[in-house]
Amino acid sequence: MNLTRRRFLALSLGTIGTAAVADAAGGGVDLGAAERRALAVPIKSGRQVPSVCPYCSVGCGQIVMVEEGGRIVDISGNPDSPINEGTLCPKGAAALQLVNNEQRWSTVKYRAPGSERWEEKPLDWAMERIAQLVKKTRDAAFNEFQEIPDGRGGSEKKRVMNTYALASLGGATIDNEWNYAQQKLMHALGVVAVENQARI
Repeated sequence: MNLTRRRFLALSLGTIGTAAVADAAGGGVDLGAAERRALAVPIKSGRQVPSVCPYCSVGCGQIVMVEEGGRIVDISGNPDSPINEGTLCPKGAAALQLVNNEQRWSTVKYRAPGSERWEEKPLDWAMERIAQLVKKTRDAAFNEFQEIPDGRGGSEKKRVMNTYALASLGGATIDNEWNYAQQKLMHALGVVAVENQARI
């Protein structure tokens, strides 16, 4: 069959017209079953806590629904947020899976240098280990003084109190308060390379 443009339009309009007439006449479709099923879906209830999406640096507002025991039962967009006005991207809409996920690790995994296997360690052990390694690295590569170009072709020795052996890369999921505390800690250690993923 040779389908011309005129024939295509006629068939399309005929199909649309038939569907519209069938819809207006009821078409024999019983929507009662679908309505009953929709009404049977349990409504999630609990305390609504405003929050910010933990993924990218846009900072979309979310409403986290929390049950009496503190369990998160739902996360949805916050319509009062001027950033997203209640909408969420696919990752933000699936944020509940980030919280309630059986596959999410809840313990510290450690692989010793040269080892081929991971082992579980207590959180206190991991925090102490990180602190020791940060101090060891900082002490080994700390610069109290450094030769700085003086702008006249020479150099002069200046007190810098820094280290280039450590770096800090913050994530977009970190809020302003944590970022403030993080950069204060890094500057107190003399870390020069302080960056945030939200700015990259």
